[in-house]
Amino acid sequence: MTHNRIPALLGALSATLALAVAAPSVATAQPHAAAQTLTGYWQDFTNGATALRLSDVPTSYNIVAVAFANADPNTPGAVTFSLDSGLSSALGGYSDSDFRNDISTLHSRGQKVIISVGGQNGAISVSDSTSATNFATSVSSLISSYGFDGVDIDLENGINPQYMAQALHQISGASVVTLAPQTIDMQSTSSGYFQLALNIKDILTVVNTQYYNSGTMNGCDGNVYAEGTEDFLTALACTQLQGGLNPSQVGLGLPASSSGAGSGYQDPANVTKALDCLATGNNCGSFTPPQTWGGIGGAMDWSINWDAANGYNFANTVKAG
Repeated sequence: MTHNRIPALLGALSATLALAVAAPSVATAQPHAAAQTLTGYWQDFTNGATALRLSDVPTSYNIVAVAFANADPNTPGAVTFSLDSGLSSALGGYSDSDFRNDISTLHSRGQKVIISVGGQNGAISVSDSTSATNFATSVSSLISSYGFDGVDIDLENGINPQYMAQALHQISGASVVTLAPQTIDMQSTSSGYFQLALNIKDILTVVNTQYYNSGTMNGCDGNVYAEGTEDFLTALACTQLQGGLNPSQVGLGLPASSSGAGSGYQDPANVTKALDCLATGNNCGSFTPPQTWGGIGGAMDWSINWDAANGYNFANTVKAG
């Protein structure tokens, strides 16, 4: 996840969290398929985006990923989390107690709050059984202490699918497990992230692939597509759907504004069109998928803070469908 300190950059979950978007019959066809899950990242740091208290997050987001937990320098594989002092200052005072109370507030609204691990600068390595156990123990502790509903894996510097799967299966108290791979990580089932997604398919909520900062990529039809287009979203998501993920486990990750990433921003209306194309075969661009997947998962943006700075255009557009 692009999260430099300078601008550069959605009840229970799984099947029951999803607000089912069934493929409509011809007689009841609708213009767009709204995102079943709308995930947004809440920035625990300042970088030019709107600084927000967790309680400021609108209810259109039903999964809120707190970014980020960082590597524990003293324990291989383990992670730690604490509120950023710069954010607290920007908000005129925002304490750990305030943050914990805000998690309870979001729960009272029916929103889920998860801890995201890594980010662009994250240096967390889970590469053996010991580090896997350390990771699981530390994340379980954060879940217990703060009341997080689960964990998001946003590691951008390599991943070991065997031991991260082991770690995720060991986490106690997690009802939500999400992944945020880069586009290159989900081009083939042979890649580590794709293997991880399949290895944890039994507990996986959604994979929100980052469809930005990536240049051109191959679609499921073997053709090359450019980021910033609806076809890029549908043709690449098709690869994941054909590769074994459940439709509800496939999400489209985009920048909330042009300031949220170095490249790949596109009108959020394209996201609703892409969801509709994948779910119903309607509103497709030049790429038409070989089949439809009526329960397609949802969408994600980086970040809620950048969305706030842009009048919440992403959330309002994508959640409405």
